[in-house]
Amino acid sequence: MSDRFVYHCTLRWSDLDAYGHVNNARFLTLYEEARVALMFAGGRAWGVGSFAEGVVIARHEIDYVRPVDYALGRATADAAPTVRIELWVEEIRRSAFTIAYELYDGEVLASRARSVLVPYDLAEKRLRRLTDDERTFLGNYLLPPAEEPA
Repeated sequence: MSDRFVYHCTLRWSDLDAYGHVNNARFLTLYEEARVALMFAGGRAWGVGSFAEGVVIARHEIDYVRPVDYALGRATADAAPTVRIELWVEEIRRSAFTIAYELYDGEVLASRARSVLVPYDLAEKRLRRLTDDERTFLGNYLLPPAEEPA
């Protein structure tokens, strides 16, 4: 059964722009943190460590739905504010796969994104195909594309 991977990402002061919002470029960093947690930590937990040996980004696309504030009101003495990132796999091909994301500020959708990733052999400096184990792992998170509101 496929499901979304959920990651809670702590916001940092360095994520903010001059307006006190999370900078648009930092969204890529937040999405990267969630993707690394899925592929490296999650992959290793499933017995698939090969993603750590090389994966490159072929494409990113981001839609910004609303700004995200640092929201000190949500912070505590023990914890900075967080955002929730839900991600899943939309497509698996022989030599590429697409990860989709939604970033939530509380319960409010703030951004959607997609990344096309390509397995890469760092030693040989060339693209490679997904292994059967990688395909099986990614298949655990394979969901159809999310419907976007009109």
